[in-house]
Amino acid sequence: MAQALAESIFDAFYLTFAIVIGIYLITKGGKGSLVRMFGVMAIVLGAGDAFHLVPRSISLWTTGLEANAAALGVGKLITSITMTIFYLILYYIWRKRYQIQGRKTLTITMWVLTIARVALCAMPQNQWLTYDQPLLWGILRNIPFAIMGILLIVLFVQEAKRANDKVFRFMGLAITLSFAFYIPVVLFAEKIPMIGMLMIPKTLAYVWVVVMGLNLYRQTKKEMKE
Repeated sequence: MAQALAESIFDAFYLTFAIVIGIYLITKGGKGSLVRMFGVMAIVLGAGDAFHLVPRSISLWTTGLEANAAALGVGKLITSITMTIFYLILYYIWRKRYQIQGRKTLTITMWVLTIARVALCAMPQNQWLTYDQPLLWGILRNIPFAIMGILLIVLFVQEAKRANDKVFRFMGLAITLSFAFYIPVVLFAEKIPMIGMLMIPKTLAYVWVVVMGLNLYRQTKKEMKE
């Protein structure tokens, strides 16, 4: 009961925050602006995670996780895909923020990784509808996802430093933390359930990214007044 209460409260605040901030940034940002792109990204994050977190909360309050394996698996599949889209949008935010021209090979690489990740997630070998899903496929589908993350970490660290970007100076760190907390869950959560608690700081890392989008809007608004 304590776990159900704690998770439900945390998830409710997180999902509400991500979606509300996303809507706010979309309404405040101009067409094609970075602020609006951040808003779309935040909604993709919140709405995508809702497909997994809402069934999880319901399961904890009712018949348990194992009894609701199919609903949780479908939610996890949807979340896996939306998180991939989240990082693809973040890549285009990087390009727009630092006015990156060309670099077609990099863009093609990001798209190939995105397609590979979605394709791997769609494979029936993942056994999404079962409670005990194969670890091998959990690792395989996360390889292109992890590569996307590593690329974005390097890209944001390099450009934020070069441009002395105070708004995004910790973007690379936030992405690094999200993966640092996520990878142990993928590898060990099935055998050591308590490791699943690392999803909380992982989620907070994503909240941090959304907050950076909010700070970007504030900076933009301040510059317009000056």
